[in-house]
Amino acid sequence: MTIVIHHNEGCGTSRRVLGMIEAAGEKPVVINYLESGWTRAQLLGLFAAADITPRAALRTTHSPAEDLGLLDPAVSDAALLDAMVQHPVLVNRPIVCSPKGVRLCRPAELVQTLLGD
Repeated sequence: MTIVIHHNEGCGTSRRVLGMIEAAGEKPVVINYLESGWTRAQLLGLFAAADITPRAALRTTHSPAEDLGLLDPAVSDAALLDAMVQHPVLVNRPIVCSPKGVRLCRPAELVQTLLGD
């Protein structure tokens, strides 16, 4: 089974999810999205697969979201996506993709639904 984790090594939850995936015997593809960044199409695909909106995926703490005025509910999804492409840290993490689906794994235990047979 191929598992991909969009990972931030500086995030405790992301490190915990990676550890849970490895403890399940998987060798995931690890994408450090802070280095690689995001494309708009990539984010749209991930969010659609995870059935979440850009607003639901927005990291509101320890990010520039407030300074950029993104916490205002009137900010459109399109504007959020533009900001996420420009500032990858705005995307909450980790996002895990597996044959069982795609999830934003917060809390970390949500990754269990994507593991195993």
